Amino acid sequence: MNYLAKSSSFESVFNSQWSNDSKWKNTTATDVTQALGNVPIVKLKNIFPICAIAECLLKLESCNPGGSIKEKNAVYLVTRAEEEGLLVPGGTIIESSSGNFGVGLAMVGAVRGYRVMIVVDAKTPPPFRRMLTAYGAELVDVPLHEADESGSMQKARMKRAKELAATIPDAWYPCQHLNPLNTEAHSYYTAREIEAHFADELDAVVVGVSTAGQIMGIARYLKPRFPNIRIVGVDVVGSVIMGTPAKPYKMTGIGLSFFPPNLDLSLLDRAYIVPEDLAYSVCHILARREGLLLGASTGAIVAGGLHLARDLGAGARILMINPDRGDRYLETVYDADWLDHHGFTLKQGKRLEDAIASLTPLYFK
Repeated sequence: MNYLAKSSSFESVFNSQWSNDSKWKNTTATDVTQALGNVPIVKLKNIFPICAIAECLLKLESCNPGGSIKEKNAVYLVTRAEEEGLLVPGGTIIESSSGNFGVGLAMVGAVRGYRVMIVVDAKTPPPFRRMLTAYGAELVDVPLHEADESGSMQKARMKRAKELAATIPDAWYPCQHLNPLNTEAHSYYTAREIEAHFADELDAVVVGVSTAGQIMGIARYLKPRFPNIRIVGVDVVGSVIMGTPAKPYKMTGIGLSFFPPNLDLSLLDRAYIVPEDLAYSVCHILARREGLLLGASTGAIVAGGLHLARDLGAGARILMINPDRGDRYLETVYDADWLDHHGFTLKQGKRLEDAIASLTPLYFK
């Protein structure tokens, strides 16, 4: 499959934004769907000793207009569906989402005039619910008794979304978990941005796995252009993506109860399976030492990236992808009562450093 297949809408956007010297032009977006990407990249300095000798960088996709990287998928998939006649004026967008992709679709639906229905469950945090309804999306709840044997609601949500799409006229269900176009958004956007920023001076990119859209889009674009680059995936304990045992987990943003069909393990160099308490501990330290209030999965991604930096040593340049903002998690990850209720104890100081150092990567090459 050609992951940079021609698409008139997207080529026109990139032709208007991308100059001859591969820098973004200072242009005015015609609407919010063209105000994506070109987000800041910041160097971590205080969170872990390795940052003093290795370049540990964080790409702040939380700075996209709706607060997450999933807006890129939303804009890309909606535009492709429009071009292919799958989504018609006045149609309905239906999706299963625990948060960010649903918000992205609701944002696009608002500006382009579509009805948006998002299938959610009890695990969907209240801030996500309020954001979705603020954009005008309708929420469809799946009851907890439909969870699978590992406690995951993903399969039940997807089943409900498929049923709705089959019964509502002019409905379109992008199905981010299975859609092969999901990776292309990040070849068009994220990977090009990385290439423009770093030229050929980058040792690794660390990405959350989830539906595999981000990591595969980045890997397929960058691997031929950066022959020595390492593509590193991050997942959460309890997810089955990397073949580890299934167990209930509270994390949103990464983790699945099935293997995502878009994932090609041959394109990964290694992966980290991060415990939730470690991920949340890193979130708190990022806020308190780096001034970065970021989402739950970012804690896991940074934990993996810091372990990788220890392995690669002095002079390594590692880019970690931050998927979303932390304000979505003020009632969960950043709430002491929620952490205590679910049995999470935050690690600090030497205990946190030791926990990161003790991560055991899975190697694919």
